[in-house]
Amino acid sequence: QVQLVESGGGLVQAGGSLRLSCAASGFTFSKHIMGWYRQAPGKQREFVASIHGGGRDTYYADSVKGRFTISRDNAKNTVYLQMDSLKPGDTAVYYCAAGFYAVVSITDVDYWGQGTQVTVSS
Repeated sequence: QVQLVESGGGLVQAGGSLRLSCAASGFTFSKHIMGWYRQAPGKQREFVASIHGGGRDTYYADSVKGRFTISRDNAKNTVYLQMDSLKPGDTAVYYCAAGFYAVVSITDVDYWGQGTQVTVSS
Protein backbone atom coordinates (compact mmCIF):
# COMPACT_ATOMS: atom_id res chain seq x y z
CA GLN A 1 0.00 0.00 0.00
CA VAL A 2 1.71 3.13 -1.27
CA GLN A 3 1.21 6.41 0.52
CA LEU A 4 2.61 9.88 -0.01
CA VAL A 5 1.41 12.31 2.63
CA GLU A 6 2.21 15.99 2.27
CA SER A 7 2.24 18.51 5.07
CA GLY A 8 3.49 22.01 5.78
CA GLY A 9 1.26 24.03 3.52
CA GLY A 10 -0.47 27.15 4.70
CA LEU A 11 -0.96 30.86 4.27
CA VAL A 12 2.08 33.08 4.02
CA GLN A 13 2.76 36.64 2.95
CA ALA A 14 4.75 37.41 -0.17
CA GLY A 15 8.44 37.17 0.55
CA GLY A 16 7.93 34.60 3.25
CA SER A 17 8.92 30.96 3.47
CA LEU A 18 7.36 27.56 3.91
CA ARG A 19 8.76 24.06 4.07
CA LEU A 20 6.70 21.24 2.69
CA SER A 21 7.23 17.64 3.74
CA CYS A 22 6.17 14.42 2.08
CA ALA A 23 6.25 11.21 4.08
CA ALA A 24 6.40 8.11 1.90
CA SER A 25 5.61 4.49 2.60
CA GLY A 26 4.82 1.28 0.78
CA PHE A 27 7.64 1.37 -1.76
CA THR A 28 11.42 1.45 -1.92
CA PHE A 29 11.83 5.15 -1.32
CA SER A 30 15.58 5.28 -1.90
CA LYS A 31 15.18 3.69 -5.34
CA HIS A 32 12.71 6.30 -6.53
CA ILE A 33 13.15 9.77 -7.88
CA MET A 34 11.02 12.14 -5.86
CA GLY A 35 9.50 15.39 -6.94
CA TRP A 36 6.97 18.12 -6.44
CA TYR A 37 4.24 19.38 -8.72
CA ARG A 38 1.75 22.16 -8.21
CA GLN A 39 -1.64 23.04 -9.59
CA ALA A 40 -3.35 26.40 -9.38
CA PRO A 41 -7.10 26.83 -9.91
CA GLY A 42 -7.99 26.60 -13.58
CA LYS A 43 -4.49 25.55 -14.59
CA GLN A 44 -2.77 22.30 -15.41
CA ARG A 45 -0.55 20.52 -12.96
CA GLU A 46 3.03 21.68 -13.48
CA PHE A 47 6.40 20.32 -12.51
CA VAL A 48 8.25 22.15 -9.75
CA ALA A 49 11.31 20.15 -8.69
CA SER A 50 12.82 16.67 -8.55
CA ILE A 51 15.61 14.92 -6.71
CA HIS A 52 17.39 11.68 -7.46
CA GLY A 53 17.48 8.77 -5.06
CA GLY A 54 20.95 9.62 -3.82
CA GLY A 55 19.94 13.18 -3.06
CA ARG A 56 22.63 14.84 -5.17
CA ASP A 57 21.00 15.49 -8.54
CA THR A 58 18.22 18.04 -8.51
CA TYR A 59 16.18 19.75 -11.18
CA TYR A 60 13.92 22.78 -10.94
CA ALA A 61 11.39 24.55 -13.04
CA ASP A 62 12.66 27.93 -14.18
CA SER A 63 9.93 29.68 -12.25
CA VAL A 64 11.29 28.50 -8.90
CA LYS A 65 15.04 28.32 -9.48
CA GLY A 66 16.95 30.14 -6.79
CA ARG A 67 13.93 30.28 -4.51
CA PHE A 68 12.96 26.65 -3.87
CA THR A 69 15.17 23.82 -2.66
CA ILE A 70 14.27 20.15 -2.80
CA SER A 71 15.92 17.67 -0.47
CA ARG A 72 15.34 14.18 0.87
CA ASP A 73 16.09 12.09 3.91
CA ASN A 74 16.08 8.45 2.90
CA ALA A 75 16.36 7.32 6.51
CA LYS A 76 13.02 9.01 7.16
CA ASN A 77 11.46 8.23 3.78
CA THR A 78 10.74 11.91 3.47
CA VAL A 79 11.21 14.51 0.75
CA TYR A 80 11.09 18.24 1.43
CA LEU A 81 10.52 21.41 -0.49
CA GLN A 82 11.92 24.54 1.08
CA MET A 83 10.19 27.52 -0.46
CA ASP A 84 11.70 30.96 0.05
CA SER A 85 10.87 34.37 -1.37
CA LEU A 86 7.36 33.22 -2.07
CA LYS A 87 5.25 35.09 -4.58
CA PRO A 88 1.49 35.21 -5.07
CA GLY A 89 2.05 33.24 -8.28
CA ASP A 90 3.26 30.33 -6.18
CA THR A 91 -0.24 29.86 -4.80
CA ALA A 92 -1.33 26.33 -5.65
CA VAL A 93 -1.94 22.88 -4.33
CA TYR A 94 1.43 21.19 -4.09
CA TYR A 95 1.69 17.48 -4.79
CA CYS A 96 4.41 15.05 -3.88
CA ALA A 97 5.35 12.61 -6.64
CA ALA A 98 7.47 9.48 -6.97
CA GLY A 99 8.81 7.76 -10.06
CA PHE A 100 11.14 4.85 -10.54
CA TYR A 101 12.65 6.32 -13.71
CA ALA A 102 11.76 10.01 -13.59
CA VAL A 103 9.18 12.52 -12.39
CA VAL A 104 9.83 15.55 -14.60
CA SER A 105 7.10 14.30 -16.91
CA ILE A 106 3.67 13.59 -15.50
CA THR A 107 3.59 10.33 -17.44
CA ASP A 108 6.64 9.13 -15.51
CA VAL A 109 5.05 9.58 -12.11
CA ASP A 110 4.15 6.32 -10.42
CA TYR A 111 2.68 7.65 -7.19
CA TRP A 112 1.01 10.89 -6.12
CA GLY A 113 0.29 12.46 -2.79
CA GLN A 114 -3.03 14.06 -1.90
CA GLY A 115 -1.70 17.60 -2.06
CA THR A 116 -1.26 20.44 0.38
CA GLN A 117 -2.48 23.99 -0.15
CA VAL A 118 0.00 26.85 -0.32
CA THR A 119 -1.46 30.35 -0.42
CA VAL A 120 0.74 33.41 -0.80
CA SER A 121 -0.88 36.75 -0.12
CA SER A 122 0.30 40.07 -1.46
